[in-house]
Amino acid sequence: MKATTTPLRWLATILLVAATASAQSIAQINGDHYLSPYNGQSVSNVTGVVTAKGPDGIWIRSVTPGRDTRVSNSLYVYGSALVGNASIAVGDVLVLGGKISEYRSSRDYIYMTELVSPVITAILDSGVDVEPLVIGKDTLSPPTSQYSGLDGGDVFAVPNNRSLISAANPQLQPERYGLDFWESLMGELVTIENPRAIGRPNQYGDTWVVGDWATTGDNARSGLTVSAGDANPEGILIGSPLNGSSANPTNTKLGDRLGAITGVVFQAFGFYRVLPLTSLAVAVAGTCAGVTVGAYNVENLHAGDAAHVRAVARHVVEYMRSPDLLAVQEIQDDSGAADDGTVGSDATLAALADAIAARGGAAYNHTYVSPVDGESGGAPGGNIRVAYLYRAEVLRLRNANPGDAATANEVLPGPELKVNPGYVDPENAAWTDSRKPLAAAWELADGSGGKTLFTVNVHWGSKGGSSSLHGDARPPVNGGVGDRQAQAEVTASFTASILAQDPSAYVVTVGDFNEFAFARPLANFAALSGLRDLDAAAEIPTAERYTYLYDMNSQQLDHVFVSPALAAANVGFEHLHVNTWVAYDDATSDHDPSVAKFDIC
Repeated sequence: MKATTTPLRWLATILLVAATASAQSIAQINGDHYLSPYNGQSVSNVTGVVTAKGPDGIWIRSVTPGRDTRVSNSLYVYGSALVGNASIAVGDVLVLGGKISEYRSSRDYIYMTELVSPVITAILDSGVDVEPLVIGKDTLSPPTSQYSGLDGGDVFAVPNNRSLISAANPQLQPERYGLDFWESLMGELVTIENPRAIGRPNQYGDTWVVGDWATTGDNARSGLTVSAGDANPEGILIGSPLNGSSANPTNTKLGDRLGAITGVVFQAFGFYRVLPLTSLAVAVAGTCAGVTVGAYNVENLHAGDAAHVRAVARHVVEYMRSPDLLAVQEIQDDSGAADDGTVGSDATLAALADAIAARGGAAYNHTYVSPVDGESGGAPGGNIRVAYLYRAEVLRLRNANPGDAATANEVLPGPELKVNPGYVDPENAAWTDSRKPLAAAWELADGSGGKTLFTVNVHWGSKGGSSSLHGDARPPVNGGVGDRQAQAEVTASFTASILAQDPSAYVVTVGDFNEFAFARPLANFAALSGLRDLDAAAEIPTAERYTYLYDMNSQQLDHVFVSPALAAANVGFEHLHVNTWVAYDDATSDHDPSVAKFDIC
């Protein structure tokens, strides 16, 4: 702030009077109790910087804030003439006087301290930077159990209504009691980081939230469940936006993640609330309780086949509903089947992402590791590989550090991954002329917590060389079974090493296993890996477990295996028969996609 005083600007709509010799600070006016020690008295030479303007008044903050956490350094100044006067702006340093009043619109509400009948005597400065206080960082964190010392330790105690805050006027203890905490911030400009909705909005869009602070009673949907003696005082109501340009949305749902909220702490209609400067914005609909993971063998996809790309995109949008994470198999390099040394597939994956967005689906990023030219099997020259598409507003790679075709991923203490994403033991002979599994670790993009999600995207060796079920060889030849047995052991060893460090880790191995769940390679994989077949965990009827048609059988080659903790966190799983139920010429791929939903909080 400048050291000199700028010339007095006269305000046409407000009477200006000479400053008196005495002065009261905002902290003195507020005091460390609910009611101001100056209630009913006239004050003068109150100095503060304007932090916000509302429809009926302004908020000011002391230019020399105190450090007493019980005392707010901000004050509401009631007077619509202040708001309508263009000479007053956020960042102005005002000197004013008026009368201190305790206001409430109902006898059932808590009083709010305000300065009424304001008289501006000087504007000392303008354009001063106003920084909000981040709750839980620049302030204490809200208490999570008790509302008031007057509750006797139990907000649900009987008999009730034994005392009144307005009569007792207790000293504030913001580190212990929720109401005291919000009262200690009355009038302050604050920011709530990483807010999430813990209730439905009312008809005005007022929405209860918690931010980036400790909470209790957290349920699977990211709400707060009431319990004996704990009615969750850490929640705060978000009221109507101060800019008046638009209202808060009324379709916000329990668990929705919202953008950061900046506004002033206020008391109205019986609740402490934050009046935001602008309307609320939903950052991520739903919560980590609803992260969706999809898998789809897209059958030799490459950018040069635009019709195929569009067809896959239609399935992703219309049937898979744009899952948050999509593990894809049989992505060719950018030149398709041309054997020209190309190994990258950025253009192909970008083309798929663009086609998905063009159909109204999510915006996807992608990640993968290129194979060595000619060493991944499949159509000659195609260099097929596995890859991930992910919604960057929902998930991000944890400590992203991509590997290469020769670098073996490792599970480090934590657990963490050595490279992310990276191939699982790519030099192992089990992967001769086959796709290497791609392991990755994911976390919620908004930094709101949740456990790390480990994924392994697989496309094991094909069943090429199998004999007919009606053939001479008995039992019939299961082509490539030895390769898949070796691949099962390598993949299982990797996932087991994650669980060895953290038995409660969230791990999913997903993709085209080219094998039946009851056949030896997959049965051994399940036993060695510590993972569970999600079809069984989700109780999908046995007859409905299929993703592929071959000869007389509906059969399942595409699977999802999950760790025990993730199996318990599964909230939905489905195979989408978009290809097995249509005529051959109408099929987009020879495999059906699948989608699962998990709570990774």
